[in-house]
Amino acid sequence: MATVRRLAFGPQVCGRLDEGSAREWLVPDGCGGYAMGTAGGLRTRRYHGLLVVAGEQSRRLALASLDPVVTLPSGTSVRLGTHEWADGTIAPRGHELLAGFELVDGLPRWRWRIGDVVIERELAMAPGRPAVAVVHRLLTGGPITLALDTLCTWRDVHGERTADGPPLSVVDASDGFVVDDAYRLRGPGFRRAGTWWRGVHHRAEAARGLTPSEDLWHAGRFHAELRQPGATASVTAWATDLPSAPAPAIDVVAAARARNRAIVAAARPADDAQATLALAADAFIVQTAAGPDVVAGYPWFGAWSRDTMLSYEGLFLATGRAAEGRSLLQAYAGRLSRGMLANTADTGRVEYNTADATLWFLHAVGRHVAVTGDTDLAASLLPALRDVVDHHLAGTRYGIGADPSDGLLRQGAPGEALTWMDARVDGVPVTARAGKPVEINALWVNGLAMVIKLAWQVRVSAGAAARAHPAALASFARRFPAPTGWLHDVVDGPSGDDASLRPNQLLAWSLPYAPLRPDPAALQTIGSALMTPLGLRSLAPGSPTYHGVHRGDPAERDTAYHTGTVWPWLIGPFVAAWHRLGVSADQTLSDADDHLGEYGLGSVSETADGDAPHEATGCPFQAWSVAETLRARRL
Repeated sequence: MATVRRLAFGPQVCGRLDEGSAREWLVPDGCGGYAMGTAGGLRTRRYHGLLVVAGEQSRRLALASLDPVVTLPSGTSVRLGTHEWADGTIAPRGHELLAGFELVDGLPRWRWRIGDVVIERELAMAPGRPAVAVVHRLLTGGPITLALDTLCTWRDVHGERTADGPPLSVVDASDGFVVDDAYRLRGPGFRRAGTWWRGVHHRAEAARGLTPSEDLWHAGRFHAELRQPGATASVTAWATDLPSAPAPAIDVVAAARARNRAIVAAARPADDAQATLALAADAFIVQTAAGPDVVAGYPWFGAWSRDTMLSYEGLFLATGRAAEGRSLLQAYAGRLSRGMLANTADTGRVEYNTADATLWFLHAVGRHVAVTGDTDLAASLLPALRDVVDHHLAGTRYGIGADPSDGLLRQGAPGEALTWMDARVDGVPVTARAGKPVEINALWVNGLAMVIKLAWQVRVSAGAAARAHPAALASFARRFPAPTGWLHDVVDGPSGDDASLRPNQLLAWSLPYAPLRPDPAALQTIGSALMTPLGLRSLAPGSPTYHGVHRGDPAERDTAYHTGTVWPWLIGPFVAAWHRLGVSADQTLSDADDHLGEYGLGSVSETADGDAPHEATGCPFQAWSVAETLRARRL
């Protein structure tokens, strides 16, 4: 059976700060929280920590770090943590003592060597609750004394907490302590400290033009004597239900490893790349009070309906998790309003500013029924799907509605960017794409056909979709082909038709009920101009607004977001379009394989620079990037 790739790095990577800190690991808790850091141990982001707790509106960082300090038989103390400070100092330099880091079954493991003493650390989260277990094991040498410095905070992950504010409340509890009445730590021999460690620097935030420094509260130290190889010392930290401790740390790690293997086995992967992606997909599927949902990306995104529905086939159907997916689709159907899904509540309020999320929902329902044969679901959701069509024909929010003259879907409102190219700078859309975007109308034609097919399968009326589909299909074929040899990106925009060479047209050829048969010449043109090893550029180089680097402060990054930046999720429709012509795109997928070990370990990033060497940017762990890469591999 195919297994998840073992990703391992030795001292040549771990011992070099720039190398080790560029590779990030993630361990999710199944609730939207996580533990996250780097192979070298340096916290480079405000989002890094061993216990990050999901809340209703945002996540909160709890336990930032647990720094080992080893006392050898000679009495020498050696600090194994690694921190960067606001003045540029790196201290301590524990990364230089790392013999290796590896990700095994999705769980991180470090080994430090101090002469003949080798110490191992591994960690896992308890699935279904915000709880982390950290196990330290003496592999060779000894006896040693192991102390663990606990560096704590309690803040929104998008911000900082400093010594200028009140100190954290630390209250003694059995075998440990409770912080701010919010989370608890348990371990051996705790001794209080109670001081601020000031000026912890996050280099990734500095590069993103954000506040790069915070202060951490040194609550104290745990202590253990490890007298012979095999001896362990463990610390557990958890939030919510503080009186109820998780299982012993060693058991948590063993259970997490077994669970991850079961997740992979259920997906029936054909090779190790599919196995790795199946486990990566699991990170984004979370259980909430309302049922299953999808985290769009770690570490900063929550649930976004566009991301959820675009990712649906790859996350749920390609991994053997259709039952969870079914519940998700039913829950989302119950939240439709005026024929629309909300875009997100991740910004602090419910927003409906999306022209495509609901169309991707139609697609997700259609794919679920096609793959599973679940016509009962089709029958139960068809009234809601017909209502979506009715509202889009009549017109709904943000100018979204069918043009009665040609049946195509138009969208646009002042100050809004309603397609997936939704970046704004100072409230002004970078790529507003008002009018009739190509992928919106491909999804519209596809969605109408999906409704017709589902209605036929359960022997009921398709409603207005039966009349709307032929008109939209004919208009698409007439309106979107451009004199350039590819498709217009937008027609009937404020400045007329836009023939910019973008990847959005791929959906016109790749969807199950795509409005057009794939054009090999156009696909070759797109591949030549847009394809990179990590995915497709969002705009062709040479275009007047092309940006080849997705870096800098928020305004610089948002300007480049959809004007040249590479998006790995686009591999899915590119491969699918060629697949419809009977042409394999295996090399496209093979090119991306090495990315699994170079940024978000075992996963696929949100974005990358348009210019070579196409360094990864954005979220290191992105749902639709993983989902579409996995789906493309299973075509």
